[in-house]
Amino acid sequence: MALSESLDTILVLGLGNTLLSDDGVGMHVLKSLEDEGACQTQVSYCHGGTLGLSLLPEIEDASALIVIDAAEIGAPPGTLRVFEGGDMDRQLGGKKYSAHEVALADLISSASLMGKKPQRRALVAIQPADTSWGLEPTPKITAAMPGACREVNSLIERWTR
Repeated sequence: MALSESLDTILVLGLGNTLLSDDGVGMHVLKSLEDEGACQTQVSYCHGGTLGLSLLPEIEDASALIVIDAAEIGAPPGTLRVFEGGDMDRQLGGKKYSAHEVALADLISSASLMGKKPQRRALVAIQPADTSWGLEPTPKITAAMPGACREVNSLIERWTR
């Protein structure tokens, strides 16, 4: 069976608080992806914000998951990294810097306990510079957003071949 036949839905989940500058990057990237109009029938886009465990049904219903979020990855601000599968799980198991990082780890753990953790999963993470009050990401994070969109689209393309 081809991979595309085995994937029913890829959930692309943007996380973050858009009132806290760089923390909202997941939401901003998700909006950029939607604005690109590259929506595919197998792909569902979800503005998760800081909703936490209330997102569990969406994750349980997805056969694959891509999360976009600001994350502490120990790199210079604006650095973009993609963590897939077990690498994503290990990244989520590290030190938490925001409430939604804790919630994402809890979401993945809860889905796993229910036997519904998506086998294909990835975290597209951007190292924030500033998470204080502010409605827009800082320039380094804004500059990283197109790369995050490319990474998400690349994952979707690879997973649906």
